[in-house]
Amino acid sequence: MLWILRFSGFFSAAMIMVVLSPSFQSFPPAVASRSSRLDGSLQFPAEAAALGSPERFSFRRASAFRNADECSSVDASILGGTSVCDPNLVHVAITLDLEYLRGSVAAVHSILQHSKCPESIFFHFLVSETSLETLVRSTFPQLKFKVYYFDPEIVRDLISTSVRQALEQPLNYARNYLADLLEPCVSRVIYLDSDLVVVDDISKLWSTSLGSRTIGAPEYCHANFTKYFTKGFWSNSRLTGAFVGRRPCYFNTGVMVIDLTKWRRVGYTRRIERWMEIQKRDRIYELGSLPPFLLVFAGHVAPIEHRWNQHGLGGDNVRGSCRDLHPGPVSLLHWSGSGKPWLRLDSRQACPLDSLWAPYDLYGHSH
Repeated sequence: MLWILRFSGFFSAAMIMVVLSPSFQSFPPAVASRSSRLDGSLQFPAEAAALGSPERFSFRRASAFRNADECSSVDASILGGTSVCDPNLVHVAITLDLEYLRGSVAAVHSILQHSKCPESIFFHFLVSETSLETLVRSTFPQLKFKVYYFDPEIVRDLISTSVRQALEQPLNYARNYLADLLEPCVSRVIYLDSDLVVVDDISKLWSTSLGSRTIGAPEYCHANFTKYFTKGFWSNSRLTGAFVGRRPCYFNTGVMVIDLTKWRRVGYTRRIERWMEIQKRDRIYELGSLPPFLLVFAGHVAPIEHRWNQHGLGGDNVRGSCRDLHPGPVSLLHWSGSGKPWLRLDSRQACPLDSLWAPYDLYGHSH
């Protein structure tokens, strides 16, 4: 468990790590690719193999973990491993790409360290590079996971320029297609960005009630919602009519609990795509993949405690300056913004809170 102590507007941090029993049941990972917008092929496009080389990354093997005695048993009878359809699993989706790979590995490591039932977590990794499975398996030899190929061509013509080039990468939009990519038996998933660490038991987030809503996320109704869209958007009553009957609030799409059954039934992927098409024509926002989610869901989000997304630790989208924590308890630390802790630590220009990310970093040497 981790507590964060704050003194006189500056930071100090103390960490107490609870070391779980050192054993973790093996599960042979699999690779899958399914999308209703593709041909359903299980093959990776050959040209994607040349996009990058994960061999330049060297990660230490993570410590093994075992479920506590009170955890529900997981059915391992199918092919010697756990079926993705096992109802006792907690499903977590994270993207893997070469630029943010170090962050993704740290996020997985943090989830395992703080989970009471780490063997009951099933990771769904969304990739556009084809050779990352081996790296994940060597770093987390007994992890339960699948790798899903997301074809960048699905969204390439829908993406418009953003305030930061990193926000224009096609893999940022893979979360829009989780309902297509994941197996139909997966009815709920936690989506997490790659620039965060979880410092609490993720099963608490998993058990959040969504009520009648399709997604749940921490909302920030004090934020200036108008700044997420252009003046042209707000002056067009045809467009602003999308919010009629709603009280829209900002929420960060880097931490979401998603009811995939409702998503599939309503067809939210196509609704998001329609707003991206309007953006290409009319330029109604500046900030990547977030605004289409706001247009579709803001005001219809199941509220989740703010402790589950202490976001903005990467500063703004330009300077990446140091930030303090929001008041209140912490279950998840999120370096959204342009400043990433691994880059700042390596450059010896770390912000004080970056030291809280470092213990989960498995890259290269020990910190």
